[in-house]
Order: sequence, then C-alpha cells, then structure tokens
Amino acid sequence: MTPGPAPSPGGTPPTSAFFTDAVALTPTPPEHFDLAFTAVTQPCPWPKAYGGDLVAAAAAAAMRSVTDAKTLHSMHSYFLRPADIGAEVRYEVEVLRDGRGYSTRQVRGYQNGKPLYVCLANFAAGEPGCTFHAEFAEVVPDPEDLPGSAAYLEERGGSMTDESKAYWSAGRSFDMRHVPGPVYLTVEGKRLPQQALWVRPFDRLRPVEGLTGSQRDLAALAYVCDYTILEPVLRVLGLAWADPGLVTASLDHAMWFHRPGPVDDWLLYVQEAVAADAGRGVGTGRFFTRDHRHLATVVQEGMIRPA
Repeated sequence: MTPGPAPSPGGTPPTSAFFTDAVALTPTPPEHFDLAFTAVTQPCPWPKAYGGDLVAAAAAAAMRSVTDAKTLHSMHSYFLRPADIGAEVRYEVEVLRDGRGYSTRQVRGYQNGKPLYVCLANFAAGEPGCTFHAEFAEVVPDPEDLPGSAAYLEERGGSMTDESKAYWSAGRSFDMRHVPGPVYLTVEGKRLPQQALWVRPFDRLRPVEGLTGSQRDLAALAYVCDYTILEPVLRVLGLAWADPGLVTASLDHAMWFHRPGPVDDWLLYVQEAVAADAGRGVGTGRFFTRDHRHLATVVQEGMIRPA
C-alpha cells in the first residue's frame, strides 16, 4: 500500500482541493462572447498566479459550453499577462463551430478589464479507428520508493523560504516524486535534458459542479502539467527554482488528450527539454498510467531569465 503524503514543512495538510477550487466556475452574463464564467486563482508564494490555474479553468469553461458529449482532445494557449492571486478571472467562451464530429471554442480570460489568457479548444465525438500509443521503455523506480516533495525539502536547508517549501510540499494539490531528484534547491543528478516524475492527487478528487468525472480529470491533467514542464530546461542549464533572481513565466502551451485514464492513481509524467535560447525554453511531456498507457502530450514554451 502506498503511504499517505507526509505533512509539509509548514504543517499544512496536503489536499487536492486547491485544484478543484481553481476549476469551480460561476456562470456570469457574457460581455464579449457567447458564455462567461468566473473563477478565483489559488494561493501561491509568488507575485503572479500559477499558469495551470488559467489553463484548467479555461478547459472547464470550454467543456461546460459543449453539450453533445464530445470530448476535449486539444488545447492551444497563450499567456498574455500575469494574473493576480486570489482574484476573479472572467472566462469568456466563443462558440466558433459545432459540427457532427468536431467542435471548437475560443476562451479568453480577463482580469482588471484586460485579456490575460487566450486559448482554442477542440472537441471530438470519437469514431472507430486504429490504435497506437508511444511507449516509455526506460525503467524508473516505483513512486513508493521515492521521497515526496515534503520529505525531500524537510531534510534540506537552502535559500528557499518556509512559505515556498510549504507550497512545493503541500500547496499544489498533487504529490510529485522526481526521477532523478528535484531541481528545487539544486540540480539533483546530471545536467541532462530529461526527467520523469510520478504525480498523484493528495486525496481523492472532489466533484466539480458542471463537469463530469471524466471532464474533471482532463482539467486535472491541464492543471498539473504546468508545474514542472520547464524543469528539464532548468536541469540542462544547471538552474534550480531557488536560485536567487531566477524568473520564469509560461508563454504558450499546447496539450493533446489521447485517451481517458485514472487520474486518482499514480501517473508517470515523462519530460524532455527541446531547446533553450534567447531567454526562452521549450519542454515536452507525456503522461502515462502505471501500465504504460499514454494519456496526454504537452508542449510548452516559457521565459527563463537567470539572475
């Protein structure tokens, strides 16, 4: 049996409620397009809200606008401005197309009267066809044999604040276990452009009003993918999150959902750095179940600005 998550250094009980709170949408009259919802960004120890908040809430808004059982299969996003923490973002949904096989939505996030996020989301009815999925052939340790973030940070000092340690340990809704070790304080392991991590919600995901369980799980993948997708780039550059003066930001993001799978169990998130230059880096990621079914693929470009 997998042991439960350890308490964070700050003593905060680990919970996945931060994610489900992030995608709890309130319908509101639209000002720009066809439908509108508001959501509140969740706490984090930095000046700007977590980018996965925006992606997951936009995914939820788009899914709530599709009523014929089509499934979200791709999102393409741009982050235009930083979002305030603990404040409402208005998500306006434009119905671009509803066809028999596919539907398309545009979602824009607004805060303080300005657009800060935009995405296109596509939905598919699904049809019979051939099946193929990528394999992850390398052998990695089981998650039960790896330390969680709380256990890792509890044993180490460094320049990371107690607030940041508590957030990395228990504030992200998901338990994360790195292979090789994390890049929180230093680059653990060699400066290679690859890493993997096991991810799982700290506790069973709560129902989200307006979403089915399957839709909530897709939003969960969209939420958690952004936390670590740039880490392979940091790793190969020899940078750690706690390095004084390091500034990062999500610029654009694409995600494809290939097939459904259990998000309440451990997923292996396999990541690779593709490029880094001119203050930007690109990382890719793939989510696999424990039996190696490939659920989703992520590509993201981010700003990486060392001190």
